[in-house]
Amino acid sequence: MTISKQLETRLLTATNSKAITNFELIQGVWGGYGQLLRVYLSAGSVNSVVVKVVNKPKPSDHPKGWNSDLSHQRKLFSYQVESHWYAQYASLQHTRNCYLPKCLFTDISDTQHCLVLEDLHASGFPVSKQTCTVEEAKTCLNWLAEFHVLHLQRKPQGLWPIGSYWHLETRPDEFENLTDTSLRKAAYKIDNILKQCPFQTLIHGDAKLANFCFSESGKSVAAVDFQYIGQGCGMKDVILFISSAVNPENCELHAPLLVEHYFVSLKKAALNSEFDGVEIEKVWRPLYSIAWADFQRFVKGWSPTHWKINNYTEELTKIALRELDEYI
Repeated sequence: MTISKQLETRLLTATNSKAITNFELIQGVWGGYGQLLRVYLSAGSVNSVVVKVVNKPKPSDHPKGWNSDLSHQRKLFSYQVESHWYAQYASLQHTRNCYLPKCLFTDISDTQHCLVLEDLHASGFPVSKQTCTVEEAKTCLNWLAEFHVLHLQRKPQGLWPIGSYWHLETRPDEFENLTDTSLRKAAYKIDNILKQCPFQTLIHGDAKLANFCFSESGKSVAAVDFQYIGQGCGMKDVILFISSAVNPENCELHAPLLVEHYFVSLKKAALNSEFDGVEIEKVWRPLYSIAWADFQRFVKGWSPTHWKINNYTEELTKIALRELDEYI
């Protein structure tokens, strides 16, 4: 486990540190593309930073078998987007209620792409979760509501034109693998409804539970991993989060409560903005099932036996398909 001499020099200079004292592997980067490291420093402005190291050569395999050149180029572009996000957008009025790590600098070479970020563990967000309580899920939805209001109608310059890692135009291989004929036939209309709805915002694009870091109390969170940030309807983030945080057998009970909480938080956040939260809710709430059907289209093409395909998501997809006639 190591970093280049060039990166080490820049890191010591940026933090005014004397030396790197230790490395800690946090986790691998999805698809075998690299590593997330915690780097410990001595006698500097901070005691530690997080370094995201991405190797540009294509890995030899993929967890789900998707390892095409198109897939590779999509991932490489996602790291460019994340760097641009931190450089140009991340400093825009993000408060403790909508916290994300500060970026010290990026380091790009022919073979690697590195992000050097604030260590959220040292900033009061040391806890990662694989499961969460309903109250902890609400905390994450508070973050999303604040984020969506902050970035309402903001243009995604240098970001994904359409946010989310499952966007139809970026997933032609998975679409070709989709055998659900009803969903296949409706896919482009679903996509257009989400793209053309009023009150577009910047969406995180991969707002799963694993991409939130909690405080010790669980009452506040910060978000990480902005590779798929771009323009979109806020419901896309909401359904992706619920899919990751609520067991399928509990979705029918808990999901409506969480959606309700999200809109309460969104309307509260909108009070300090130029936007009317009630009007946003009128547009976005009916798109809950539509957004879920859009994600279902991806999952059923990407991994047809995945646990995220279940009775709850299938029923919502059927509702969405019935509702399509209401849209021009």
